[in-house]
Amino acid sequence: MARLRNHWGWGWEDEALAPDQLRAAAAGLAQHLGFGAPEPEPAVPLERVVLPDSRLRAPASAREGLFADDLPTRVRHTYGRAYRDVVRGFRGRFDHPPDLVARPRDEREVEQVLEWAAGAGAAVIPFGGGTSVVGGVEARVAGAYAGAVSLDLTALDRVLEVDPVSRAARIEGGILGPALEAGLAPHGLTLRHYPQSFQFSTLGGWIVTRAGGHFATLQTHVDDLVESVRAITPVGLWESRRLPGSGAGPSPDRLLLGSEGTLGIVTEAWLRVRPKPVHRAGRAVRFATFEQGGAALRALAQSGLHPENCRLIDAREAALTFAGDGSAALLVLGFESAHEPVDGRLASALALCREAGGTWEERAEGARGGAVGSWREAFLRAPYVRDVLVAIGVLSETFETAITWDRFDGFVSAVREAVGTAVREQCGEGLVTCRVTHVYPDGAAPYFTVVAPVARGEEVERWDAIKQVAGEAILAAGGTITHHHAVGRDHRPWYDRQRPEPFAEALRGAKSAVDPAGILNPGVLLGPSGPARAR
Repeated sequence: MARLRNHWGWGWEDEALAPDQLRAAAAGLAQHLGFGAPEPEPAVPLERVVLPDSRLRAPASAREGLFADDLPTRVRHTYGRAYRDVVRGFRGRFDHPPDLVARPRDEREVEQVLEWAAGAGAAVIPFGGGTSVVGGVEARVAGAYAGAVSLDLTALDRVLEVDPVSRAARIEGGILGPALEAGLAPHGLTLRHYPQSFQFSTLGGWIVTRAGGHFATLQTHVDDLVESVRAITPVGLWESRRLPGSGAGPSPDRLLLGSEGTLGIVTEAWLRVRPKPVHRAGRAVRFATFEQGGAALRALAQSGLHPENCRLIDAREAALTFAGDGSAALLVLGFESAHEPVDGRLASALALCREAGGTWEERAEGARGGAVGSWREAFLRAPYVRDVLVAIGVLSETFETAITWDRFDGFVSAVREAVGTAVREQCGEGLVTCRVTHVYPDGAAPYFTVVAPVARGEEVERWDAIKQVAGEAILAAGGTITHHHAVGRDHRPWYDRQRPEPFAEALRGAKSAVDPAGILNPGVLLGPSGPARAR
């Protein structure tokens, strides 16, 4: 029997904490944070959820199993996993559920769903692993649509072909991260793309959201791993030629990257893969201030050493994740290679850290031990921990951005101050922490976390108010509204202001050409939308 996802939170349903485990976790977290109720509130069970009747009926010609309209399936395809999604699901509130869920097993069935939806005037919301944190998979659509169909691509889940000579693999778009890596493992290869959602997100989802992955330098986004893409649009097949590079006009792949399901359904892609690393070396480097750590990051990013891991965590987040005592910022630094030892690169990197005031233990700190291991475990468990925080009345959410080095220190300070003020106004107290997830020669990607007590029933309202301040502070200081979380519906107001208007018009034109009925993920990137009007 297939495993089922938790209908409101992170992970598998059969991995949910038992009541006694939940109480123990709640008490420990409340004590560690200094706020939150030690007695957790129970989530509304699935059997008590009520949805409006479906407005759509599956076509009689559809193959058995292609469409479903039962309540559990519709519930599990209503939301992504942003804080506001998890809170609403926890309370049994499922706004804008899809009327039908389609699960195609091949490209022909994808075409059939799109053809039927266009004729029926139904919106189609592509759904991979359902891990969007920006409202990208919610059927929150404007316009006179007859209903909404959630298009679940997870049956397209195979590694189809491996080219060991070119080091590339042809992989279906609905495959989850663990299955992708398992399919490459027999060939001694890896994609080595590990977003925090790796366990439950899909390759197609990574491509259309320009997901950030394992590497903190060089190949930071899935963009850098894509060789070619194959997608189904309402007007036909969109497939680029498989090439290492091409100067033949604007790239067909680049337009699909970041398109968030508005231009087509990614069914396959050729990805650049690599041998699994066998040589590793790393350290946890401590800095008296976050600014000193930032100076070290810049030196590392501009050195040509290209560390695979280069993440700076401020002192408060280090303490929050048990990676430190709150007295120092922590730089998680790591190198890896499939071909040669990396100790020399690490030694050169540590010399740069020393010049910026960094200190470290001389013994190596493995990825699963010491401060590095503590932070890594907290990073991987964060989505699960957030579910417990919801149960004890604690707001826990993140937002990320990117900025050039010349503005880095002032930018982080200004955003942290603005959001900190908003947190105090909305919640009375709380924490705003910052880490840097990816670095470039010309800048970095700060990633902020908000943790605060919140009155039960007011969670969404309070977070939306804080998020509004965060978005305004980011744009005012010159940053981007998102570095790797995508735009979705939640970031649209700031994205509309960030992009050049001539580009927006060009995007509308492309949308109109490939989706003339305006059915694909309306309201994401472009809007307002309606059937047969994709503007």
